Parts: sequence; C-alpha cells; structure tokens
Amino acid sequence: MAPSTTRATKGLKKRSTRAEHGTSVGTAFQRIRDLIVHAKLAPGTWIVEGDLCEHLNMSRTPVRGALYLLQREGYVIENRNSSKSRMIVAPLTKEDASELYPIIGRLEGLSGRRAAVLPNSEREQLAAKLKAVNRKLDKIARDRGFNGPDIFELDHEFHRLLLAAGSGPRLTTLHRAIEPQTERYWRLYASSIINELHVSVSEHEEVIAALLEGSPDRLERALFTNWENGCTRLGKVIEIFGERGSW
Repeated sequence: MAPSTTRATKGLKKRSTRAEHGTSVGTAFQRIRDLIVHAKLAPGTWIVEGDLCEHLNMSRTPVRGALYLLQREGYVIENRNSSKSRMIVAPLTKEDASELYPIIGRLEGLSGRRAAVLPNSEREQLAAKLKAVNRKLDKIARDRGFNGPDIFELDHEFHRLLLAAGSGPRLTTLHRAIEPQTERYWRLYASSIINELHVSVSEHEEVIAALLEGSPDRLERALFTNWENGCTRLGKVIEIFGERGSW
C-alpha cells in the first residue's frame, strides 16, 4: 500500500517571528526532531520540505541539511516508487523498538553503576526523590486516573534523576543521542500499558533497593531489566494496536 497522503506539516501553526539570519542546520535538526518526537509530524506521513520551511521560517538550505541528518539517525526514511522518491517520517515498529530499548537500557545500566558507588548520603537523597516519583506512578496504576503524558513524564523523571546522578559528559551525550528515539514510542503508547504499569512500579522499587544497597551489579541489572521488560510490554501493545505509520 502506498504511504499516507497526509502532509506531514498539516495542522502546524506558522511561527510568528522569523528565524535569525544564518540559522544553523543543527538548530533546524533539533526543531524538526522535536516535531517528530512529540508526534506533531506523525509516523508515516510525507515530509513536505516547503511546508517545513514555512512553519519554521527558515530557508531550504538548513532544512534540507537537517533532513539529511534526520534520515541518517532514522527519524525520517526515503520512500521510493517507480516514479519518484519522497521522505516520510519513520514508522514506529516492533523491530525498531527491540533494538532501541536494549541500547538505552545498557547506557542507563552503566550510569547506574556509577550512581551505586556515590556516598551514602547522596544515595539516600536520590532514593527519596525516586520513591516520590514512583509513588505517583503507583497511584496511577491503582486508581486508573491518568493520561498518557502523565505516565511518560513521571517515568522520564525517574530515569532522568538516576542518569543525572551517575553519568559523566560522554555517557550523557550518548544517552541524549538515542533517548529521543525511544521517547517517540513511549509518548505514543504510554497510555496503553496501564494494565501493566504496576509491574513497572515494582521494577522501579528494585532499582531503588539496589541503589540503597550500593550494589553496582544489582543496580545495572535492575535498570536493564526495566527497559528490557518495557520493550516486551511495548511489543504487546504494538501487536494489538498496530505499528504506527507502517504499511
């Protein structure tokens, strides 16, 4: 089946102020990536270069360069048929998620090892913050009074706290490069895992226990397991609701 004819920038509001002269490809990359990660450019829709330029108030040169970088990193893909080639926003697939989640799980596991050897007082303060976030997730799991973004933001905060405590500049840079890819999945499917949210809460409890124990091996294993199991939960949801933007 041919890709959706939905224009990727349909519904986007034009910026009221023009971009500064000489806007870089890097800036264009970040702005377009944000649109993709937050599903304002939906999976599977065509990229219309002219519409992007109009929305961002940027010339074609940085936008075209940004699209090249986005293609290289897997946010957009080239769709070819007998007559022409078009860029589309990359679909969300089970196969892609099965690669991304273990990668970020390993990176956070390495960060966890460093957090586990922090001084006792720092680990206790961090654990208290993690418990506060996890209690909110537990309440959502018990009461079912939620929406998808709430779950995503809370889970993101839980992992962000650990990453900030245990990552140096190189690990942080690597994590930032891959995290938006997984964020695309989590934002779109977060509201669909409510029936298993209590399992993720339990996995977070194991992460906190490992941190308080000061065990690098246990904490690394707990973080990787949380991501690995999260991938399994995501896979079940994708099987039910389908791969977004895939034909």
